[in-house]
Amino acid sequence: QLQLVESGGGLVQPGGSLRLSCAASGFSLDTYAIGWYRQVPGKEREEVSCISSSDGDGSTYFPGSMYDRFDVSRDDAKNTVYLQIRNVKAEDTGRYFCAARRTRSGASVVCYQKSYDLWGQGTQVTVSS
Repeated sequence: QLQLVESGGGLVQPGGSLRLSCAASGFSLDTYAIGWYRQVPGKEREEVSCISSSDGDGSTYFPGSMYDRFDVSRDDAKNTVYLQIRNVKAEDTGRYFCAARRTRSGASVVCYQKSYDLWGQGTQVTVSS
């Protein structure tokens, strides 16, 4: 069974940092692009970051400069993709989902949500003092 499992969420104080993990089981992540998305109650799920597959062009995507505190990386040996958030702020609060899409070799990253067809259940991040 193909599965993505997010972890690393929780309660974090403003100014702290955290690393979210997206672990795959049942398949190898190296040929999949991975996206991270956040949803807050009452709002639509939004893009946070995406990274191309390991045999893609190595590109990453962030929606704007407000995400300069975010880093995305992958460790194919561990079949896991990470989202690092530094200097967390209240607006980072939300449920974070990772998603996967199979891509062709050399492809650039795409972050359009509807192009991702395998989703995890999410991990909750709450930023509060």
